[in-house]
Amino acid sequence: MAERIGSVWTNRSGRPGRLGIAFAAVWLLFLISPLQEGWHRRGSVHGWVGILSVLAFCVVYLYAFAAIRHRRLVNRPGFTTPETVAVLALLTGLGLVTCASVGQAGMASVVYIAVTGVILLPPRLALGVVTVLAVATDLSGRLVPGWEDDTSLPFAVCTAAFAMWGVNQLMQRNIDLMRARDENAVLAVSSERNRFARDLHDILGHSLTVITVKAELANRLVDVDPVRARAEIADLERLSRDALADVRRAVEGFRDLSLAGELVRAREALTAAGIEPDLPGTTDDVPSELRELFAWTVREGVTNVVRHSGATTCRVRFAGATVEITDDGRGHCADASSGGHGLAGLRERATAAGAVLVTRSVEPRGFALSVAAR
Repeated sequence: MAERIGSVWTNRSGRPGRLGIAFAAVWLLFLISPLQEGWHRRGSVHGWVGILSVLAFCVVYLYAFAAIRHRRLVNRPGFTTPETVAVLALLTGLGLVTCASVGQAGMASVVYIAVTGVILLPPRLALGVVTVLAVATDLSGRLVPGWEDDTSLPFAVCTAAFAMWGVNQLMQRNIDLMRARDENAVLAVSSERNRFARDLHDILGHSLTVITVKAELANRLVDVDPVRARAEIADLERLSRDALADVRRAVEGFRDLSLAGELVRAREALTAAGIEPDLPGTTDDVPSELRELFAWTVREGVTNVVRHSGATTCRVRFAGATVEITDDGRGHCADASSGGHGLAGLRERATAAGAVLVTRSVEPRGFALSVAAR
């Protein structure tokens, strides 16, 4: 997973931020009424029990809110059924203790029990719990001696539950967006890694092939023709420097190639491999938007000819929006048959440019690779 971006709502570890806790804590102001009632009765055990039960209720409520948020943010499952039952039972028990200690003022806790049920329970079960709590608060004002009939409390229970359902949905959508953003970041990194690997393969595969061929030629000429051998070694040094420069360009993100430069390199590589080159003398007829793609095609096609074909001649032709590379070798491409990266990378480039890559055997002997714009 990509690193999360912290804020006042969530920090980098995925835990609720400062305002995340404050959002839940601010609504506890409605428990001031039973707290005040307990304070007024502080001269008795009932008063202190009421105060302590209200404070314990606040702690359990904040814990449930923070814990469920944290689990969602770090992509962990929510509360298990035993945990949910334990939290709701503890809140209900503390609410009953508060009501027994400070009277009807303690019924304010029912609102928070309903809200917690909405957070922790599935929607249908939460709806049933909220309905039961709303009915219970309405009946308690009518049936408990000394309590007043307060119709506003059932309404508050339903309103708070509905509001928390909306907040819960919004929170889940935001978490889904965070996860989607993280997944997109991972995919972007993976795509760039694949792109760079493909570029590095295309660049070094061609250059190292030419270097290998020239090194073999220089080794054969050391005793036979020292002057030619020194010339080939000088070419090796130049090609090595060019390869290093190409790698640096790839690392820096400069991917443009010169079609004319690739033709020059193709002629050198084919000649060094003992393959007769038949190359165009100009690139003026190639559309500007296809020059980079055709440059990659020439590079990959000629590299495959040198590596795999066993050919004696290689021909490159441009025809409007098409480039074709043919040879008189074995009639197949090892890179294509073995699932190599070269042609796969070239096919991706062609598709991205709105072109199509075609490979075929040539009768009576040979292999052809072409890229044509659609």
